[in-house]
Amino acid sequence: MLYPRSNDKRSVLSLDGIWSFCLDDGSNGGSINNDFISSRREIISVPASYNDQKDDPRFREHYGWAYYERHVTVPAFFSGERLVLRFDAVTHNARVFINGALAGEHKGGFLPFEIELEGIVRAGEDFLLQVAVDNRVSHSTLPVGNEEGMAFFGSDNAGVPSVEAAKRWRKKRNLPNFDFFNYAGINRSVRIYTTPHDYISDITVVPSVNGTSGIVDYTVATAGEGEVSVRILSREGAVVAEGSGASGRLEIADARLWNPWPGDPYLYTLDVTFAGDHYSQRFGVRTVEVRGHQFLINGRPFYFKGFGKHEDSAVHGRGFDLTYDVKDMSLIRWLSANSFRTSHYPYAEEMYDLADEEGVVIIDETPAVGIGAGAAQDPYRTFDIRQHHEDVIRDLIARDKNHPSVVMWSMANEPDTEHFPQSAKDYWCSLYEYTHSLDPQDRPVTFVCCQNNYEADLATREMDVVCINRYYGWYNLSGDLDAACYALSMELDFWQKIGKPLIMTEYGADTLPGYHLTSPEMFSEEFQALYYERINAELDKRDFVVGEHPWNFADFNTIQGVYRADGNRKGLLTRDRRPKLAAHYFRKRWSAIPDFGYKKK
Repeated sequence: MLYPRSNDKRSVLSLDGIWSFCLDDGSNGGSINNDFISSRREIISVPASYNDQKDDPRFREHYGWAYYERHVTVPAFFSGERLVLRFDAVTHNARVFINGALAGEHKGGFLPFEIELEGIVRAGEDFLLQVAVDNRVSHSTLPVGNEEGMAFFGSDNAGVPSVEAAKRWRKKRNLPNFDFFNYAGINRSVRIYTTPHDYISDITVVPSVNGTSGIVDYTVATAGEGEVSVRILSREGAVVAEGSGASGRLEIADARLWNPWPGDPYLYTLDVTFAGDHYSQRFGVRTVEVRGHQFLINGRPFYFKGFGKHEDSAVHGRGFDLTYDVKDMSLIRWLSANSFRTSHYPYAEEMYDLADEEGVVIIDETPAVGIGAGAAQDPYRTFDIRQHHEDVIRDLIARDKNHPSVVMWSMANEPDTEHFPQSAKDYWCSLYEYTHSLDPQDRPVTFVCCQNNYEADLATREMDVVCINRYYGWYNLSGDLDAACYALSMELDFWQKIGKPLIMTEYGADTLPGYHLTSPEMFSEEFQALYYERINAELDKRDFVVGEHPWNFADFNTIQGVYRADGNRKGLLTRDRRPKLAAHYFRKRWSAIPDFGYKKK
């Protein structure tokens, strides 16, 4: 799917700004009731989550449908062009109505969807755009919600003898199987864009290297009649290769490779024309490969220095904020990091563009988090998620396949692979093959394993890269760093025998900013820094460990509960991006660790 860009043949109309909004009371079920909406209408900002924009608990705690609307006038000069309405992300389910008629539906809250407006909307005319949004999570959504009355990190039983009685008088709530707040709404931008009626629908770029030459295999998908011509432009705008046809191979002599920062993340542009249409797709010439215990970028052993992140900020919630993205990219550089994981969902496309430009490596993750947490039954047989999971992976790869910053796909975060090991293996290995089959660049594929009985886990060891989340010294062996290091060392002995590269994709300790102790204990900044120092010493001993991603980049919001004081406090930075002591520790550590060749095989 092509990102909407304005050029000499295409126009983009932003619909971001102030919309009308109201919460459903459970009586409308996602259908449009104009009398209901007009009697409860409030203003809301788009893009942003609706939860924290109003100082009213109803917005924070809302469960179910909500309604957005605004009037839109399509400029008259769009006349004669194909019109497309695009939503970058609506969380989690959306129904789109135009002038009261259902125009389209979409399931999934973190990837774009489009609605063709041909025959529905005419240029130069006003129309009413209404969007019904459902924030509920369940055993059929990604991320997963819990349907047994248990919230993540806490029980829904109010302490009364009868759980069923408690359910009758307690209000409905979102019960996530995940440890981040279920922010909802139109979280990313909304646009109408134009193309000619004969148009370019997709572009696929597959780079490789032959000696000093860059090899570019390309495919251009089109609709209508016309001829395809392509040019490759250097970063400086010079034509370095050109050809014709809907698919082909081009060669760039003396190609400059896309390398992670502080190397040169050099970007080329595939400039495509078809009939009366035109589109420019940036890409990088680079290779990615897993070989033995190594993860290779451009043939050199890469070491991941970075973190899991979240799209999370005050007031915006999970809403798109380009200013925060620019700030975060600056802080990634300040920390001497080189990578991050899109935990636990695909991020806004603009962040990937920044990563391409800045040379930051991405592990791109689906929103499949919470599969099986607390489940008494086999989730792979009882959760209705498989088809949706495949749809999400397909759409994720379709959106992000051309980004040189994306070097690996993560199919999920922390599924249950211990209690139903054979079902888990069957599910994840088949999904692994499916993911590989979709990616034109055939990047490595993984999922991220939770703290478990790793000997019983049959699925994690089958991935291209073993990615593990481990909290020795925090959630288990709490505060005892000697025991934590011993337990981690035992586990690493096990993974070394598997023969795969391993990334520690989560490890960390909740830390209250400004809480200092002379003797490091849990929740102090000194404990967090010492925790990382001790755990990293174990990682440094193992040449098959190819990355460290402390959890988390910055503090983030969660559902309220006795385990969470003002959210998850494991960030190296506070939620407003101020460094804790551990951030300074990692800045010093990572500045001394090279991106390439850190671990010798």
